[in-house]
Amino acid sequence: MGQDKLDRIEIKDLLVRGILGINPDERKNRQDILINVTMWADTRQAAANDAIEDAVNYKTITKAILTHVEGGTPMLVERLAAEIARIAVESDDRVQAVEVSVEKPTALRFARSVGITIYRTRDELLGGD
Repeated sequence: MGQDKLDRIEIKDLLVRGILGINPDERKNRQDILINVTMWADTRQAAANDAIEDAVNYKTITKAILTHVEGGTPMLVERLAAEIARIAVESDDRVQAVEVSVEKPTALRFARSVGITIYRTRDELLGGD
């Protein structure tokens, strides 16, 4: 099913404290990490049945992201974004594509934040599974 036929499920402004960065202080001190996730999935069955088992469980996905970020120690925002994208598609077979942005609000002195946004399909992340 093409992305234009899919619906978007959004997790906005998830603020997590974790280890992320290459500088020595970033390797030992937790910092704020701002995460946004958009997942593309067909939500028609959930809407028709009004049944949670037919819906993408965004609470479960959010918990998995929180656990991963709080326990991980990646050096690059690129790496963390890719890991979060994989979590989203592995968590639910209905998620066909995902866009993830990871920002470090305190990374640059005169900027509100710095970060990256990636887009990945299920096939890219799982090799066509």
